[in-house]
Amino acid sequence: MPQLKALLENLLRPDVTEIALATGRNPCVKIGGVYEIIDRKILSSDDILQILTTAGGSRHIESLGPKPVQWGCRVDGIGPIAIAAVRNPNAVQARLTRLAQDPRTAGASAVPAPKPTPIQPVPARPAAHAGPTKPGSPSELSWSDLNEDAAPQAPAPPPQATLPTAEKIAAAAPVITASSSFELDLDESRPLAPARKDTPRPHNFAITLDDPADPTLLAAAASVAHFAALALDDVLLRARADGASDVHIVASRPPLLRIGGKLLPKGPVVEPQALERMLESRIPERLRAQLALDGSCDFALDDPRFGRSRVNVTRQRTGLKASFRLVSREIPTLAELGLPDAIALATRHHQGLIVITGPTGHGKTTTLAAIVDIINSETSHHIITVEDPIEYVHPRKKAMMSQREVGSHTRTFQSALKASLREDPDVIVVGELRDTETVRMALSASETGHLVLGTMNTPSAAKTIDRLIDLFPPGDQQQVRVTLAGGLRLVVSQRLLPRQDGPGMIAAAEMLPGSVPLWNLIRESKTWQIPSLQQRGKGFGIVRLDDSLAELVRAGKASLEDALLVAEAPDELEAVLAGKRAPAAPPIPPGEPPKPAEPEANKGLLGRAGALFGKKGGA
Repeated sequence: MPQLKALLENLLRPDVTEIALATGRNPCVKIGGVYEIIDRKILSSDDILQILTTAGGSRHIESLGPKPVQWGCRVDGIGPIAIAAVRNPNAVQARLTRLAQDPRTAGASAVPAPKPTPIQPVPARPAAHAGPTKPGSPSELSWSDLNEDAAPQAPAPPPQATLPTAEKIAAAAPVITASSSFELDLDESRPLAPARKDTPRPHNFAITLDDPADPTLLAAAASVAHFAALALDDVLLRARADGASDVHIVASRPPLLRIGGKLLPKGPVVEPQALERMLESRIPERLRAQLALDGSCDFALDDPRFGRSRVNVTRQRTGLKASFRLVSREIPTLAELGLPDAIALATRHHQGLIVITGPTGHGKTTTLAAIVDIINSETSHHIITVEDPIEYVHPRKKAMMSQREVGSHTRTFQSALKASLREDPDVIVVGELRDTETVRMALSASETGHLVLGTMNTPSAAKTIDRLIDLFPPGDQQQVRVTLAGGLRLVVSQRLLPRQDGPGMIAAAEMLPGSVPLWNLIRESKTWQIPSLQQRGKGFGIVRLDDSLAELVRAGKASLEDALLVAEAPDELEAVLAGKRAPAAPPIPPGEPPKPAEPEANKGLLGRAGALFGKKGGA
């Protein structure tokens, strides 16, 4: 536990306005509206209670609860300090705020007194006249700055501007109460301990003020929701610092951070009520009814402290669950992602369809943002994006960007795509091609002179084409094949693997660019031959996933074990890396579709003989 002397000395810094303490978090100071950690020690509830006891709160500890308890004290060399604390069954939170001017000397002569004289105890104000400071009074300090979603309020005046004069203090004497003095132990060599109340001792705290109506030393009340929101910020800040890609906060479990593809618990257990308070101020008002009705909602958070994140909130058995996908403010390049530069060539088409595919959580949105950033940087096109929600925010560069969010700026993907055709776009970006109507509108736009980019949750490039066709009823599938045969420009399927040469993840990419052989297979409903085309079609710029995995393993960027887990043909990949690969198939002549793969029954001498006799018998 940090020593109280070192903790309080932070209040002497001119840029520090307060100290914040909370269970399961590091001590923080507030500088310019941002909380900064000042000690590596994670505080427990007992640590905070011991600090509060030593700081004059010994007779308040028993009464701590959800309603803020407030008192004040004065420390030689630091001055008057206002303290407010709350407690729930799982956590204790407190704030210590230094007032710039001692109210007992306000309005007096500028010549400092040689030694401060303690205020003598005076009778307390009758309970019938006690009450909180009236809202809007100049002495009220608001803590609503912790709540980012709260309505903006005028900044509170500095404390020194609102302290009463000596005359006002004298007039307010009946409302000030003093408690028994106590000892402040500032000896770094001894542990902090509460002073005994039964024996008078010399003290550094001259007085403790208890009346919540006293405007001279007390800050305004802090709600548990504000502290809970601050605790959520700390979880996200820690996740950023640890290089996590996702954060899962589940009721009755500690926060889980996905680092290097693995979920790791970090921090104390989050109780259901605490998680409710963490999220209640973060969920947009428009989505609260949806959460109550459907049990889930999606939105984005953007904060200068912990960055931008995509959020999903869901109700489940133990309470709420929140999943945060952390989004970088800087849009990475294809080279930084470890993807082939050939992907950028597809952006030179003036119309057609580009699809980024792969399982959930394997970086499709990041790759899509990198491609869009190339167009944004190198062309003067009009780019319209439709996302749910907006993840990467594209800055203004050479192109004209219009980013629309489903739910905030448009009702559905379909309505946004329909409207976009009348907005003179050059490039249309669809966050996810998830249903028939969205795919229909995207294909229609790709036929009418627009370059359309989108993502799909499919395991491979070949299955992506099957999925695009199978979304439609049988009567429409032939027309869809014709459209794809003329407009498909590129399919990229990718997997993320843990890096072997350092922290983080690395991508293995499968590329299937549009070509005459591919279009012929799509048009003739022979998509089952696409894997054969991928084996023979390196001359068309085709890159197989297993070939990309082999390169990563050879370069020492990924382990063989991780590569085999995501390979389409693990045995073949292992044979290739062991140097036992079969001779490569001859390339396909341009314009000629590949021959179908030979069935397993025809392989080997007996198999070929059986097939031969079978053919003769049939003749």
